[in-house]
Amino acid sequence: MKIRVLGCAGAMASGHRTTSFLLDDDVLIDAGSGVGELPLDAMARVDRILITHSHLDHVLSIGLLADAVQRRRAQAGRPPIQVHALPETLDALRKHIFNGVIWPDFTRLPSVERPALTFHAFAVGERLDLGRGRCIEVLSAAHTVPAVGFALDGGEAGYWVFTGDTGPNPALWRRLSELKLAHLVIECAFGDEECGLAGLSKHHCPRTLGAELTRLAGSVQVHITHIKPGERAAVMAAVDALRTVHRVSALENFQEFELSEAVAQV
Repeated sequence: MKIRVLGCAGAMASGHRTTSFLLDDDVLIDAGSGVGELPLDAMARVDRILITHSHLDHVLSIGLLADAVQRRRAQAGRPPIQVHALPETLDALRKHIFNGVIWPDFTRLPSVERPALTFHAFAVGERLDLGRGRCIEVLSAAHTVPAVGFALDGGEAGYWVFTGDTGPNPALWRRLSELKLAHLVIECAFGDEECGLAGLSKHHCPRTLGAELTRLAGSVQVHITHIKPGERAAVMAAVDALRTVHRVSALENFQEFELSEAVAQV
């Protein structure tokens, strides 16, 4: 299994794309502006989109992708793209994006019988079968809207975990303590000088991130995501100063993770 980072920034600017990961060639995990890095043929191969929560930086490319590939997929006889999320997230997408005002309703277009998108609800704790021997678990997240993270089961290699947008969350760490972790992708959206804002918006700053990482046993490869453009140096300097036992680095655009039965590499 291969995971490629298409976008990992907390906002948009030149060279910065918002959150999206491509699992192998057919599954998107979140659909921020990073989806735009894919060529059209690669977009047309996406069969599933897993969404952590309803905020725009994580969902803005769902409708754009559907519009770009629906004709090509229909001509090839491909089924609708499945969008998987919490019921509250799917409801938000219906009401606020696919409403005919912000964007056409591609759950009914080009036809009710053969739409470009279908919506599928999941729940925290559910394990989703993605086919080809791939399984992903829905994890708890603590954010300003209903939200989740994901744990991709890499077998003997361990789990690749993406927390999604979250602040301090004891339920997450209880579950992670039960998993063999290969990689932890966790957000740190603000620097310590904005910890108050991080708390209000239920994101991490280095101070709260450091407290959370003490809950993680052993030594794990930790990848920091969702840093705002222009803030990387300050955030990572504060993260490095935590002197955690874990191997911590900033996530990079186009970084790739390989999970195999024997080893997990980055």
